[in-house]
Amino acid sequence: MANFFHSVTLDKDKCLGCTNCIKRCPTSAIRVQGGKAKILSERCIDCGECIRVCPHHAKQAICDSLDVLKAFEYTVALPAPSLYAQFNHLEDPDIVVEGLLKMGFDDVFEVARAAELVSDATRRIVDSGKIPKPIISSACPTISRLIRIRFPDLIDHLLPLLTPAELAGKLAKEEAVRKTGLPPEKIGVVFISPCPAKASSVIQPVGIEKSHIDAVIAMKDVYRILVGTMKEVGEPRDLSETGRIGISWGSSGGEAAAVLTDNYLAADGIENCIKILSDMEDDKLGDVGFVELNACPAGCVGGVLTVENPYLARVKLKSLRRYLPVSKNRIAGNSVPDSYLWDSSVEFVPVLQLDPDMQIAFEKMNEIDRLTAKFPGLDCGSCGSPSCRALAEDIVRGFSTEEACVFVLKDEMQSIADSLSRLSGIQKGRREAEAHDAGDGKE
Repeated sequence: MANFFHSVTLDKDKCLGCTNCIKRCPTSAIRVQGGKAKILSERCIDCGECIRVCPHHAKQAICDSLDVLKAFEYTVALPAPSLYAQFNHLEDPDIVVEGLLKMGFDDVFEVARAAELVSDATRRIVDSGKIPKPIISSACPTISRLIRIRFPDLIDHLLPLLTPAELAGKLAKEEAVRKTGLPPEKIGVVFISPCPAKASSVIQPVGIEKSHIDAVIAMKDVYRILVGTMKEVGEPRDLSETGRIGISWGSSGGEAAAVLTDNYLAADGIENCIKILSDMEDDKLGDVGFVELNACPAGCVGGVLTVENPYLARVKLKSLRRYLPVSKNRIAGNSVPDSYLWDSSVEFVPVLQLDPDMQIAFEKMNEIDRLTAKFPGLDCGSCGSPSCRALAEDIVRGFSTEEACVFVLKDEMQSIADSLSRLSGIQKGRREAEAHDAGDGKE
């Protein structure tokens, strides 16, 4: 089994074993054992739902701190489009760019700028007919990871393009090398991320051998400082290099709309995305040509590393982009550059497979069905597994026992109590009979 890196981590000292997380995890990647949650690394897709619902803040995303800027001679900030949606009354993206420079970055390369290039590349690939339809956006790392472990038949439908963040990282470093003359290793490209999945994808990317990004800082960690530096900006310079298309990528539907076709589908929220993928697997999407899926509600503006309400943030993006040109970036030439494409294949990772031997897998499946029927079907989580079926699978895999179910345990305890009661009655009857016999003997 492959090793997996995750930004989402657990602080056991804060965990109270409340089971909120196991019920929300879309891949059943969390168990509660010994009163503490446990993340099953091979199943986690870094969606951040456990961070979102944990009332005790026991789940957290590991990102870099601002101190990472000291590790490089020259640093370039990569602000995600969703960053612009975190501020009240923002009418000019130039103010955000100026604020980042005042924070200590030497340069800024907007991810929205790269998003417009990816949009152009996507249109060309869709028109080429080389990818089976519906084509699935690969921009959300959570969705790509989900497909890799749960929907292997859809891997060929993934758009084989660098994400806007990765393309921004690549182009930003190339620009910085030309500007400064410094070697690439002395230039730090730092992505300001709305979600943990993007942090994980830098360490363990899907579709590429090595990330072009050197560090990832959580948007919420930048926000307060950036608000302060933005207030210091007077008349901003004309620095932003993006238009409506790039900015629109920050919320659900923005990417799909940029394909410039009505034949698309956009969904957000991990449960909705799973339903769409299931329907796609069953060939229910009809003539849909392009599918945009965002694991977070409302899109990237709903990432757990943001600070603003996602639906308010979406309104703010709409307000901001109305003052912008449609797009400022297009690919030169008639074809998609090879450097924009994946350089490695995406393989199915069978983490949900019961056994590599099909016969044994069927036998285990039958046992899971038998055990599931034995359980009450309440999916209460008291056993530490997210559902009765998940407990049955855990038992078959050797990770749990039937007694973990409080209802089974209750029935067994009741059966033992009844047996003891019957035994006590029998013993009492014997004692009474012996006493009676002893009394008859005295007479």
